Amino acid sequence: MGRLPKFTVADIKGVQGYPPTPAKEGADDPRARDTVDLDETERMIRQLIADGVDSIATNGTLGEMATLTLDEWKAFAATAWETARSIDPDYPLFVGATTLNTRDTLDRMRFLHDLGVPGVLLGRPMWSEMTVQGMVRFYRDVAETFPDMNIIVYDNTAAFRGVIPTAAYAALAEIPQIIAVKYAGGAAIGFRYHHDLQAVRGKIRLMLIETIWFMAYSLYPEESPACWSSTVACGPWPVLYLRDSIQAGRLEEARWVSERILWAHEPFLVSQDFTEFARYNTPLEKMRFNEAGYIKAGPSRPPYTFDIVPEKYVEGVREHVRRWKQVIEEVRQRTAARAAS
Repeated sequence: MGRLPKFTVADIKGVQGYPPTPAKEGADDPRARDTVDLDETERMIRQLIADGVDSIATNGTLGEMATLTLDEWKAFAATAWETARSIDPDYPLFVGATTLNTRDTLDRMRFLHDLGVPGVLLGRPMWSEMTVQGMVRFYRDVAETFPDMNIIVYDNTAAFRGVIPTAAYAALAEIPQIIAVKYAGGAAIGFRYHHDLQAVRGKIRLMLIETIWFMAYSLYPEESPACWSSTVACGPWPVLYLRDSIQAGRLEEARWVSERILWAHEPFLVSQDFTEFARYNTPLEKMRFNEAGYIKAGPSRPPYTFDIVPEKYVEGVREHVRRWKQVIEEVRQRTAARAAS
């Protein structure tokens, strides 16, 4: 690698996918080791790229960073990167490297750097809530140690004990390795997002989830050319249709598919009660991926296993996926009709 990162903020556009870490049968046993399904990992990365997902970030919450052993994480990271690189050496793949402290994070990044991985998805340490000063110092220390690696800041209000304050965003924007944020905005676009956009001054892409991407784009088209999406792991076509509609200026189509995406998510717990969802985040996500059938996600690793999830939330997953499959078919029909016209 050279001394400058491979990507800039301009490279973060379209849909950034957040897939799971596929697990072998029996991975929910606390005594299990070597649980990563590497064959499915390779197939998953190939499928997402072939279907048109613009970039991929791995090993956040639903990517089970918290429950993989170090050896499992290394095996997954190497397989994901070698697969992406074999397809396109310049594909934007960001591997999660979040740990509980700076030194362990640097060790993980050193492993990725040696592999040639161009960037990381990186949350801050969260055992104790961090101050603005602590957040900025953490990311600055990491960036100075690996100046040729890009950073996607991973934010999650439940995992990291609150939002990243606007003052922190203003300081993070001065770290050139940071090019985007998996923005934790919840269900609305309001003053916080507005102020954070002003604070980063176009130097960092604040990516919202696909369900509210069109709302953000309607207000901030120049600042919002990208979204993040874990739902692409249920079949990416509605989200890609949204991207294509936005990029082509077909805003009524973008509005239509956004409404359908929201409708499909109505039964899913995350759309109803985020605090409650956060208690079951990983198993609920892996349940819906398995139910959708696009990726064989496998079991959820302990202690966040499927059996802890109340049945009413499982039913919500089933209805959510049923609706998602309906939206996929609607998108297929509209795409075919457009091609025939």
